[in-house]
Amino acid sequence: MSDKVLVTEPIPQSVKDYLRQHVELETWDTAEQMPRELLLEKIQDVDALITAKDDINTELLETAKQLKVVSNVSVGYDNYDVEALKQAEVVATHTPYVLDETVADLIFGLMLASARRIPELHQYVRQGKWNRSVDESLFGWNVHHKKLGIIGLGRIGEKVARRARFGFEMEVSYYNRTRNQEAEVKNDVNYESFDTLLESSDFILLMTPLTEQTYHMIDEAAFKKMKSTCFFINASRGAVVDERAMIEALQQERMLGAGLDVFEQEPVDPNNPLLHMSNVITLPHVGSATAETREEMKMFAAKNAIQALNGEQPEAVIKELQ
Repeated sequence: MSDKVLVTEPIPQSVKDYLRQHVELETWDTAEQMPRELLLEKIQDVDALITAKDDINTELLETAKQLKVVSNVSVGYDNYDVEALKQAEVVATHTPYVLDETVADLIFGLMLASARRIPELHQYVRQGKWNRSVDESLFGWNVHHKKLGIIGLGRIGEKVARRARFGFEMEVSYYNRTRNQEAEVKNDVNYESFDTLLESSDFILLMTPLTEQTYHMIDEAAFKKMKSTCFFINASRGAVVDERAMIEALQQERMLGAGLDVFEQEPVDPNNPLLHMSNVITLPHVGSATAETREEMKMFAAKNAIQALNGEQPEAVIKELQ
């Protein structure tokens, strides 16, 4: 009898065809998340789960008696209870590498759009307000030759650093818990302390994963250290930022603006004040959302699952289980 794979994300036909060559396949073909009750019912006789949003916790793992591998269609995996996975001896994978350049493109788009006020001025023209010469009230700010501070210089952070340093001739600094001198040389970037980076950067990019240690890492004290002329960009996880403190900093004009692809609550509450600020760009968590990259991520996740089911070491087991 072949292994059974459940996929709770819509996947392209190419990925379905690949999986069906190896396993019995059941898919969930809607963007709406599979109801938890239905997932717990279906998972009972499943050997591999391919997902992106489902919580992989003790409840699910105790129900999924046959489960051998969980494969996330994502770099991040804060939906994984790592200790529960260890206890259940279930392999857990993710999809790093394939989305790095795509997310870096989006981040730079947020930086440019924020500083040059592109969405705001787009609406200005669309609404028929452009009936005179552009005056200072519509001016934006330069990106080139400014200072970018990156909190979390991982693979994506390095891609952004290269665009900034060699494309826009920006000064680039970074803060990591562990210094990466090889990346410093390769990308011509400087290591700085957390506080120094906050106090001196014109653009601050947050690129850390969400963990117990990074939850609300950017809090009221951090926002108070930032320059009043800085832009804050978050393309990592919403809960790394104390959103209430960010809203307060923006309302009090303690920074120029923000570009956000992630929020503490997703989908974002329509009443969230961030949605009503002209100097805040809000995106629906689309960092890797191009057709080419998403298909590549889903194929990567599928191959991770098949490798595990075949008794092989998957290419991208999460680091806590290696």
